[in-house]
Formats: sequence, C-alpha cells, structure tokens
Amino acid sequence: MEKRKILIQLDTDAHASVFDRVVAIDAGVDELFTYAGVEPEQVAGLVHGAIFTRHPRDLKRTAIFVGGSDVAAAEVLVAKALEAMIPAFGLRVSILLDANGANTTAAAAVRVAAKHLSLDGRRALVLGGTGPVGQRVGLLLALQGADVRLASRKLDRAEVAAEAIRARAPNASITAVAVAGDADLAAASEGCQLIIAAGAAGVVLLPASARAACKGLKVVIDLNAVPPLGVEGVGVTDAAKEYDEVICYGAIGVGGTKMKLHRAAVAKLFESNDQVMDAEQVYALGEGL
Repeated sequence: MEKRKILIQLDTDAHASVFDRVVAIDAGVDELFTYAGVEPEQVAGLVHGAIFTRHPRDLKRTAIFVGGSDVAAAEVLVAKALEAMIPAFGLRVSILLDANGANTTAAAAVRVAAKHLSLDGRRALVLGGTGPVGQRVGLLLALQGADVRLASRKLDRAEVAAEAIRARAPNASITAVAVAGDADLAAASEGCQLIIAAGAAGVVLLPASARAACKGLKVVIDLNAVPPLGVEGVGVTDAAKEYDEVICYGAIGVGGTKMKLHRAAVAKLFESNDQVMDAEQVYALGEGL
C-alpha cells in the first residue's frame, strides 16, 4: 500500500501562508506539516526528518514546499535543503519554490501571453522587471525566444537583473532599460508587441496615454491587484478583454491560470523524489493545462 502524501511547508514568515496551505490540500496532499519563521540553520534538521523516515522507494510520497513573502530568503532555504539531501543513496525529496507566488504568477502571465501571440522573436517590455516576479517573467519570456526589455527606474538595477537572467539563459535576448519618466517609457515601449507590468503594488507603470501610443501593441498584462493598478484603464478582473484592439489582462484575470499551475506543481512533486521546481519547471507544466 502506498504511503500517504506528505508536504512539508517551510515558510520564512512568522505566520505560514494560509493561501499555500489551502492550495496544497486542494492539490491532493494527505498530510501537511507547516513550519513558520524558518531560518537557514534549521533547514537541515527538517530535511533529515523527511529523508530518514521512509525507504528511498517511498520518498516520492514526501515533498517540500518553500514559501513566504521574502523570495530571496526562500531561495536560501531551498539551497540549504538541497545541501542537506543525500542523493547518492536515494535520500532526497522533491522541492518546489513559490515564495510570494513569484514562480506561479510569472509562469501564468507568460502562458496567458502565449495564448494570444507567438513569443519567439517578439519584442516584450517587462515593467518592474527587477522584482522577483518581473525577473522571472523576463527569464521565461527570454527562454521562449522573445526580445526582452527589462525595465527599472534605475539602469544599474535593471542591468543586475538582466545579468542574472543571462546566467540562467545564456542565449537570452535581453536589454536593461531605465524608465524614470514619460520619455523613457515611450522609448522603452517602442516596437513592443507585449507589455507585462510586474512592479510594486499601488504604482501606475503604464498610463492609458502611453498604452494608446504604443503602435503594434498586441497584449498587455497587469500583475498588480492593488489600486491604483499598474496599467491604467485595465480592470483587475479583465481576462482577454480588448481595449483599442489590444488584448488586456488584470491580475485576477491571470489568477485562474496561476491557480491551475500552483495546484499542478504541488501534485507533480509526488511523481518522483528528485525534482527541483523553479520558474522554468512550473512554466513547463502549463503545456498540459
């Protein structure tokens, strides 16, 4: 008889995400072990508790989910978890990173865009491109062959983020751009068929006038759900709604795809014990949805 499916939730926040817990249950997890406020030095003991309690053949029924609001801190926990595993003896479990929903949100946004236009060779602008979601959007677009412009108010920050993407996608066509005003925005968006706004909550990144001035624009996606929205004139619940012949999505409009990807990623963990699921792996799941 197969062992029960156990998901171990490692959260960097003082209170572990209720959202992530609900999705785990809906994805078919039998037992959910939740640890909040997890520090890097605590990870090895938690991982050893996971890998030493079942025979290697049963470890595909145990998995780890790393979350929390701090993506950088969660990435450290993932690295520590991988260090604590002993793959040479089959003593490892699969692990999924989705801190602050960054991977599932980015993957959903790019999947939604790909429904409406081929990304290969298309010029895309990612506003708020230096944040966790923006960087992952830029990475996934680049991996699909898009010509990506990664925008930040400061060019040096955009350059650092672009270089990080090149490290993961050496053949990426990605350019760092500074957008600190209307003139910068007009230059950055020139010739773009796709714009995705992934900036901080409550900041308008693409005014309606700037959107209307983008000739050739096909798809606009706003990932901010907190007013004022990131793309002026696009509703938070809009899904494939056309404004001036441009297909537009709001954050909740993308949410259905994000939720499907999140549940699919959790379920995928229990197919084997050797998976490390980051943005690329989550995005790949969308092929079958």
